[in-house]
Amino acid sequence: MDRLRCLQVFGEVVRCGSFAGAARHLGISRAGVTKHIAFLENTLGARLLNRTTKQVGLTAAGLMALNGARQLLDRYEILESDLRESLNTPRGVIRIGSPPAFGAHHLVPLIARFVGLHPDIQFSLIFDDGDLKLIEQGLDLSIRITPALQDSSYVALPLTRAPQVLVAAPSYLSGHGTPRTLADLERHNCLVHSIKSPTGIWRFVGGDGEIPIRVRGTIFSNLGEALRHAALLGHGISVHPYYMVSEDLAAGRLVPVLTSHVAQPLEIFIIYSSRQSLPQRVKRFIGFLKDWAATPPDWSLPARGVRARRRNN
Repeated sequence: MDRLRCLQVFGEVVRCGSFAGAARHLGISRAGVTKHIAFLENTLGARLLNRTTKQVGLTAAGLMALNGARQLLDRYEILESDLRESLNTPRGVIRIGSPPAFGAHHLVPLIARFVGLHPDIQFSLIFDDGDLKLIEQGLDLSIRITPALQDSSYVALPLTRAPQVLVAAPSYLSGHGTPRTLADLERHNCLVHSIKSPTGIWRFVGGDGEIPIRVRGTIFSNLGEALRHAALLGHGISVHPYYMVSEDLAAGRLVPVLTSHVAQPLEIFIIYSSRQSLPQRVKRFIGFLKDWAATPPDWSLPARGVRARRRNN
């Protein structure tokens, strides 16, 4: 009996929680599932599953076997994919996570260009401002945008930097005044990103190094787009990557604040689990992103617009 197939059936039984569920998902009979599990247990010389009338649970040996099975199946899938792609055109699905604003403004257009070059590749996208878990969510790679990357358990490839800008709606500034110094921010309602600034500290670039400013406000959110909308409604001052608010600035819906100070830029990383376990289609897309980042969009504030608004501030 095909041992790889037995491992696949075993994994489906665990995922579905029952022999019947695995049989339905795999398109085989329940008896066929039973035979595969029996063969695997006999081959390994250990009981892998505890069976009851309602559910199936892993034994200690089963947990060890499951971890090993997942690694073997992943490696086989990569081998199969690499061999197929070496002989034919790249194909398959790339599963990628990204913050929503970057995904909408940049990733989706880039994917459209990439698919134009590789029409047999599809993308599955998950947009989230949080800390996406690659393995748990089945992602091939993730885009992370952060002042500093903390998690070292993955491979982190620096892609580019995203300058940030402090912004507020004209209605907020007319009602609460315009801050003139960084210290003035402590007296304003600041809209804080709970992931990028979990301790409520905004950081600025100074001549002698980093300048931390503690801020507070009425809205604390893990979604940058929510903070942008709050700023548009006149609720306070927020800090965003320039690409996220460039259209609002151009239209005058938001205006830059404290333009004589530079907010700490965000680093944009490509995150993936291992250099050795990447399918060729994923490697090609990473190379495509690196080529794009070599000449990224102009993310600096338009000089003339900044000078004009600075006089007003």
